[in-house]
Amino acid sequence: MTKTETFDDARHIPMAQSATPQKLIIVTGPSGAGRSTAINVLEDLGFEAIDNLPLSLLPRLTDGTMPRPLAIGLDVRNRDFTTTGVIDLLDALQTRDDVDAQMLFLDCSEDVLVRRYSETRRRHPLAKEDAAIAGIRREAALLTALRGRAETLLDTSDLSPHDLKARLVEMFGEDGSALFGVSVWSFSYKRGLPKGLDMVFDCRFLKNPHWEPALRAGTGQDPQVAAYIETDSMAPVFIAMVMDMMLTLLPAFRAEGKSHLSVGFGCTGGQHRSVYVTEQLALGLADAGWQVSKQHREVERAQLGRVSGQQI
Repeated sequence: MTKTETFDDARHIPMAQSATPQKLIIVTGPSGAGRSTAINVLEDLGFEAIDNLPLSLLPRLTDGTMPRPLAIGLDVRNRDFTTTGVIDLLDALQTRDDVDAQMLFLDCSEDVLVRRYSETRRRHPLAKEDAAIAGIRREAALLTALRGRAETLLDTSDLSPHDLKARLVEMFGEDGSALFGVSVWSFSYKRGLPKGLDMVFDCRFLKNPHWEPALRAGTGQDPQVAAYIETDSMAPVFIAMVMDMMLTLLPAFRAEGKSHLSVGFGCTGGQHRSVYVTEQLALGLADAGWQVSKQHREVERAQLGRVSGQQI
């Protein structure tokens, strides 16, 4: 996440100055980057949330008393959306001091956006007749100026919806400890670490199912693979030690005000051992009452590759 600028708030006729400025967050970014999820999260945090509002109507919302903070979703699907129009609006908003306005720009890498559109089988709004990649590139070029104007830039490339929620609660929640989530990742060291991990554990000391021909094509989610790994006497010891450590540390992190923790487990291929340990830890933490999400990066990449007919 990077910070660039701070915006005040307003359009044409300045209102009388109030002691406490009203909060306004404009949420934008490329289609598929998580804008709808962000709007829903902000609504849960007490914002009055409006998505796909015509740009011309936004000034009217700030010309009266707002009983709650306001979150507005804007993107290329808005009826009168133009980059110039949004920038002009921001320029006008800077002249007011009765509203605390800022732009949240949700960014995402091109390959992840392609994957998300492939998974949902939806058409990109700027590529009705073309492949999604064409629309993604057109939109990226269109939004370049807005990206540079955003006060808060959040890259969602490696964030699940749960991870995104946790980040937004941390940034915009009145009480950063109100919600606390744990995301658990499996990954291959050959492809590098996922971004944003707080803790990393190496699982390469465990018995490797890859060397068993009958298990090679499976994953750590398969009972046969799990049973094989469990024949390693270190497996239950390792999982128990990590679980005890997490159950000790998570309350301390939450008390400190942290709202999210990302934990990664790596192995050589990211298919067997790290997946198995991730499954076990996520299950144990969920049973202990923690809010947990899990993501198997290499397994998901392989599944997407089989769907698209290419290696990813």
